[in-house]
Amino acid sequence: MKQIIKTALIVILGNFTYALAVAFFIEPSGLITGGGTGLALFFHHMFGFKTSYVVFIINTSLFLVGWKVMGRRFAANTLLSTFCMPVELHVSEMLAAHFTPVDDIVLCTVFGGLIIGASLGIVIRTGASTGGMDIPPIVVNKYFAIPISSTMWVCDICILILQAIFTDKNLVLYGIILVIIYTMTLDRMLILGKAKTQIKVISKKSEEIRRAIMQDVDRGVTVMYGRTGYLGKETEINLSIVSTRELAIAERLVHQIDPEAFIIVSRVSEVKGRGFTEKKKYL
Repeated sequence: MKQIIKTALIVILGNFTYALAVAFFIEPSGLITGGGTGLALFFHHMFGFKTSYVVFIINTSLFLVGWKVMGRRFAANTLLSTFCMPVELHVSEMLAAHFTPVDDIVLCTVFGGLIIGASLGIVIRTGASTGGMDIPPIVVNKYFAIPISSTMWVCDICILILQAIFTDKNLVLYGIILVIIYTMTLDRMLILGKAKTQIKVISKKSEEIRRAIMQDVDRGVTVMYGRTGYLGKETEINLSIVSTRELAIAERLVHQIDPEAFIIVSRVSEVKGRGFTEKKKYL
C-alpha cells in the first residue's frame, strides 16, 4: 500500500512539473512540441480552445481506446496520469497568469525542454504510463508489431507539421530543438543513478587481484578465460562491476599488486541483481 501511494505521489509530481513547463515556457513563447500537448496547442492556436481542456479530451479519448484494446490492467496503470495532467495544466495556467512571462525564446526552449524531459523521466521511472499520445503506439504495436519508438516519432513529426501551419518558421526550428532537448533529457533521467562502471583486468597475478577486489572494494568478480593474441597463452580475465567512486580504489589496488596489469574500463547503462538492485548476500 505504501508503495502504491508513493508511486501515485511521484506520478502527480511529475505531471505537475510537466504542466508548469508548458504553462510558463511553451505557451507564452508560442513554441511547438510533440505528443498530446502539441496537438492541444494546435487546437489552441487554430480555434482558441483552452489547452488544458483539449488535453483532457485527448487523454480521455485515448484512455478509453487503450482500455478497450489493451484491457483493464493497462487502464489501471494509465488512469492517474490521464486525468491528473489536464487538471494540473489548468492550475499551472492560472499560476502563470500572475507572473510576467519569459520573453527570451532561447531560455524558453532550453528550460522548457529540460523540465519536460525530467518530468517525463520521473513518471516513466515509476513504471507508470504518461497516457495521451503514448497509447496509440502501444495499440499499433499490439496489432502490427511496429516498434513503439518508431510510431511515436511518426506521431510527433505529424503533430509538429500540423503546428508548423500557423507557426513562424523560426519557432518551428526552436520547436525541433525543444523536442531534441527533452528527448535527450528523458534518456538521461531514465539511467540516472543506474549507470555503473565495468572493469576487466588481465594480469599474471589474477588470483591476488580477484581477492583484493572482493575484500577491499566489496564487489563480486567473475573470471573469464581467454588467450593472448601474440603468444597464444591461456589467461584469466577478472570482470567486476563497480560504482564511479569505487573505480579509483579498484584501479589503485590492481596497480599496487601488478603495475603491468592491463585494465579495460567501460560504462554500463544499468545493472540489476545481487549487490545492486538486491541486497548483498555473504556466504
